[in-house]
Amino acid sequence: MTGLPRVKPHHPLAAAAAIDFAAPSHEVARLLIGVTLLVDGVGGRIVETEAYDRDDPASHSFGGLTLRNAAMFGPPGRAYVYRSYGIHWCLNFVCREEGHGAGVLIRALAPAMGIERMRERRGLEDIHLLCAGPGRVAQALGIDGAFNGRALDRPPFVLLAAADDHPAVMVETGPRIGISKAANVPWRFGERGSRFLSKPFRPAARGAISAPPGSPRGRPAAGSRR
Repeated sequence: MTGLPRVKPHHPLAAAAAIDFAAPSHEVARLLIGVTLLVDGVGGRIVETEAYDRDDPASHSFGGLTLRNAAMFGPPGRAYVYRSYGIHWCLNFVCREEGHGAGVLIRALAPAMGIERMRERRGLEDIHLLCAGPGRVAQALGIDGAFNGRALDRPPFVLLAAADDHPAVMVETGPRIGISKAANVPWRFGERGSRFLSKPFRPAARGAISAPPGSPRGRPAAGSRR
């Protein structure tokens, strides 16, 4: 995706987020915080992600290429969609070079567009619960297996950079949720202070970092840790 001058995400000329999906998944996962994700015009700001890699025993790609996880092996910048426990669809963004096997799980959004459509799909009113968790994200956005392998820079997907006048996003890090292997790897990323996270970050485990240089909102913050 190419970078363009950024304007407010709701503007018809809002710029595509300049994310290099060939980069390592943990770098992409951090850069995606604050980016707006839309699917057929429905979506919001990404506030929580998790990174996975082929050398990571918690990753679907750890055991090698299979029919089920084939989309995770690229090319980068595609959707990897799978069903968790046979119930919930989950949306991932494929990273690294083709054949590597890495991705970013979209864990939570702050709803911004198409909220009534989300409520219809989810069957509830509370805006804070519409996209608070990967299964909820997929249901709210209408994601299912038909989206597996589709390019993220083409309809129905749109990724928009934060506006230049938007405050710099502070990103928290911590262990990933609901896994038993590599459970202490700090590859969960979230927008500090967001009320739309799937779960709060544990105070004892979390770290705070600013958006890194070169990111859509990249400027260091006082006390930030890299």
